[in-house]
Amino acid sequence: MAEFLGDWRRNCRCAELGEGDVGREVTLMGWVSRVRNMGGILFVWLRDRSGLIQVVFDHRHLPEDAYRVAETLRPEFVMAVRGEVKRRDEQAVNAGMATGRIEVVAKEVKILNEAATPPIYTDDGVSENEAVRLKYRYLDLRRPSMQRMLLTRSTVVNAIRRHMLDEGFVEVETPILTKSTPEGARDFLVPSRIHTGKFYALPQSPQIYKQLLMLAGTDRYFQIAKCFRDEDSRADRQPEFTQLDLEMSFVEPRDVQDTVEGAFKAVFGQAKGISLTLPLPRMTWKDAMENYGSDKPDLRFGMKISLHEGWAADCGFSVFENAVALGGTVCAIKAEGAAEGLSRKEMDALSEFVKTYHVKGLAWLAVSADGTVRSSFAKFLKPEKMEQLTAAMGISPGDAVFMIADRKLVALTAMGQLRVRLGRQLNLIDPDRYELLWVTEFPLLEWNEEAQRYAAAHHPFTMPMEEDFHLLDEHPEQVRAKSYDLVLNGIEMGSGSIRIHASDLQERMFSLLGFTHEEAWERFGFLLEAFRYGTPPHGGFAFGIDRLMMMLTGAESLRDVIAFPKVQNASCLMMDTPSAVGEEQLRLLHLRQDKG
Repeated sequence: MAEFLGDWRRNCRCAELGEGDVGREVTLMGWVSRVRNMGGILFVWLRDRSGLIQVVFDHRHLPEDAYRVAETLRPEFVMAVRGEVKRRDEQAVNAGMATGRIEVVAKEVKILNEAATPPIYTDDGVSENEAVRLKYRYLDLRRPSMQRMLLTRSTVVNAIRRHMLDEGFVEVETPILTKSTPEGARDFLVPSRIHTGKFYALPQSPQIYKQLLMLAGTDRYFQIAKCFRDEDSRADRQPEFTQLDLEMSFVEPRDVQDTVEGAFKAVFGQAKGISLTLPLPRMTWKDAMENYGSDKPDLRFGMKISLHEGWAADCGFSVFENAVALGGTVCAIKAEGAAEGLSRKEMDALSEFVKTYHVKGLAWLAVSADGTVRSSFAKFLKPEKMEQLTAAMGISPGDAVFMIADRKLVALTAMGQLRVRLGRQLNLIDPDRYELLWVTEFPLLEWNEEAQRYAAAHHPFTMPMEEDFHLLDEHPEQVRAKSYDLVLNGIEMGSGSIRIHASDLQERMFSLLGFTHEEAWERFGFLLEAFRYGTPPHGGFAFGIDRLMMMLTGAESLRDVIAFPKVQNASCLMMDTPSAVGEEQLRLLHLRQDKG
């Protein structure tokens, strides 16, 4: 039978007590985690957000009716207890509990609510099926690790917010019901009841609104923003997500980057006790691709890529020579000391792995400790070319070398993926190390083979590098953007850019993307019109808080750092959404279901 609080008031949380509280009278409230009946003495582990504490119910020191109530306690019952904090006997100390040196000897008890037997365990030591955990997420969130996650997330968000306010930013909420601008990911659409046949879209980002806020004179804007993308879910992707969104007026890239670095320094200091060294290193997109085969390089280990077009042009191996003759590249990485640990079978597996990144294959060479060479290509090389390669790469006994010949970007991308795989396979990556850097000067445009037109590499509002303006018409593929990504341990944390603030340049950009004048004004006329009224130079950035939490906590999935996440098919198992709605609701929205 559930009781009410009445005049009872909690005066502390369970794990906030320590040896300094011995002798203190306390009132605790929480959930029963475990009950142990020793015949006349009950030991109950009481749990709340802060953690656990042991409560002792001794029939010799409790009224009979109170002890009878205590005997009915079961796991997940909600209870309140009044008692005295006492020091445990030395032999009863539990070093595995933060409160393991003390206990609360109960004097009064209330059962505030009973509980059915839970379908999942709420202890961290028990592994549960993820689908069941998510169906009963409200119980899953009782686990201590999930409570710590929620507290850490709160710490992170508030560290960011304090930093932004200290830097003079104004927090502004932008609309959730907005206009569909189908560039990039698919929009979630919301039908209008009042405007027949028309739809709102949920924002993929507050991009246009924050640019308009700069035009409005807000100067420095930020928001902890909810965003939505109708994409297939992955471990690091959800249909709805949270990001820090910011925009600044009268800035160049370094100004925005300094602000973001400060936010990350605050987060790492408060959430991890780590002091980041600022400024963070910067690397152009071109250098990142040529040295690491990735626009989000993991700097926790070496194994940089080297290019060998000049050497390969007449090396004697036709695969290498043909790639160079066709304007491609031959790139290589050296894995120091890896030759003995990689069998022929493993080499073949690596070759199959790189083929999934659209290259023809992998050439490899391994030098044993005694100098014996195993290789898939060495026999085709001229002797002097083998000597040149050994000298150029500094190959020593025990080393393994991997080479790919193909179109430059394709070859580098495949080699970058191989580099990361080898880093993991050879245990070169320190999981407790954090390496952040800026990658800058991305290409402005990407060629879309399917649409046979250029697409914006970042978004259509990104400013080209001024020194590349002359390339826009004749060689748009060579134009660099004033864009920048923040990378942490090989993961893109967020991206930003300096924006186009001139109406004529923005129209020129739309034209490069294949928009007619009429199409540009139909979709973005409100923005182009706004630009006519004095828009300051401005730029911004956004980074995902969910992904940052994943990195800070070492979680394997975004679902572990979001209170109520969706599963792989974008559904919520707990609330059974999305769900069907009635015919009357559809009629009001001027919709009907296709029965076919």
